Amino acid sequence: MSALLEAVPVPADAPLAPPPAPVGPPVLRLDDIHLRFGGIKALQEVHFDVQPGEIRAIIGPNGAGKSSLLNVINGVYQPQQGSIAFDGQVLGQMRPALAARLGIARTFQNLALFSGMSVLDNIMAGRNLHMRCGLLAQALRLGPALQEEMAHRLVVERIIDFLEIQAWRKVPVGRLPYGLQKRVDLGRALAMEPKLLLLDEPMAGMNLEEKEDMSRFILEAREEFGTTIVLIEHDMGVVMDLSDRVVVLDYGRQIADDTPDAVRANPDVIRAYLGSATQEG
Repeated sequence: MSALLEAVPVPADAPLAPPPAPVGPPVLRLDDIHLRFGGIKALQEVHFDVQPGEIRAIIGPNGAGKSSLLNVINGVYQPQQGSIAFDGQVLGQMRPALAARLGIARTFQNLALFSGMSVLDNIMAGRNLHMRCGLLAQALRLGPALQEEMAHRLVVERIIDFLEIQAWRKVPVGRLPYGLQKRVDLGRALAMEPKLLLLDEPMAGMNLEEKEDMSRFILEAREEFGTTIVLIEHDMGVVMDLSDRVVVLDYGRQIADDTPDAVRANPDVIRAYLGSATQEG
């Protein structure tokens, strides 16, 4: 991040461009979110929205509260203060099961795939929420259950084609290189047909070519599936290229929320990453 900021010297008092005008009711709105673990304040006064079709980035130094924020959005953590509205509905308490039913899917920084199962079966697991037949009917593949399975497989095959992993569709995921496992993780999330997709460091551990591929898949997922995306990412080149707006956290506090160019020029962001608002030309 420091190299990126140093590459674009901007006076501390330079005017910032306004963020894009909202195009409709937000998919997600967070108001005054506070999260504490004992005496540790993980999040304080966090507030932002996510517009339909937007790619929203959340950035910040290590320990800034980024993953905690995703955990609040999909109900893993319950904030002590503040509110979350999804699709226009203010939610009293978000839980992971409720988040999934509402249409929020998530990938994790540490992969949680079924290593002994094939690529196809891992992505099929993302369809469980949409399956209507009972477990017994599914196990015996009776009548409607068989028809339902075939319909879900068509969706999964489309995602496999989209992610360009046809050649590995029957290979156990544990045998795949890390970059391909990341694609499978994305595919399983897309199989849920989410309204909102949360990506926790989707480029972590990837080489340059793998990052370029994943960036392309993220952009094309928005176009092809109409998916709204919130992502955490440390690679600032990726953030600046992909995102429409950027939220910046520092020690749990929100210090910026603006366009990528404006965030890059924000003195508070520069100070948080470099320890000083002064830049050398």
